[in-house]
Amino acid sequence: MSERPKVLFVCVKNAGKSQMAAGLMSDYVGDAAEVSSAGTQAGTSLNELSVQSLAEVGVDISAEQPKALTEQMVRDADVVVTLGQEAHVAPVEGTRIEQWITEEPSERGIDGIERMRLVRNDIAAHVRRLACDLGAAPRRDVGADLSP
Repeated sequence: MSERPKVLFVCVKNAGKSQMAAGLMSDYVGDAAEVSSAGTQAGTSLNELSVQSLAEVGVDISAEQPKALTEQMVRDADVVVTLGQEAHVAPVEGTRIEQWITEEPSERGIDGIERMRLVRNDIAAHVRRLACDLGAAPRRDVGADLSP
């Protein structure tokens, strides 16, 4: 693994969960890791509720755009994290691939910004664990200020 680990977050559209994970990880560890995100079938714009839920905790991803996943992106990463069950990444030698099954509050009838806050908090917990596992020292604790 690189001295400064390269982490790639992947979901299907790269409009919500993978963008949230990348934003939270970047905010949490600063320059201690190189963080990016992509989608297996990239959408055209970010999920506005994802953007809003991160803004509530001081993380601004509003300038991001969905990006299509490439094989080179996977090769260049030390760790690839897929979010959800729909995104799949083919294994590449030397790259660790993890899958995070994130909470889906809509299955319990929770929608809108309340849903996105719960998803954000779940992803933030995963981010903290991954950063610790990678030895990437936190710049600030993303879990400390997750209440809007």
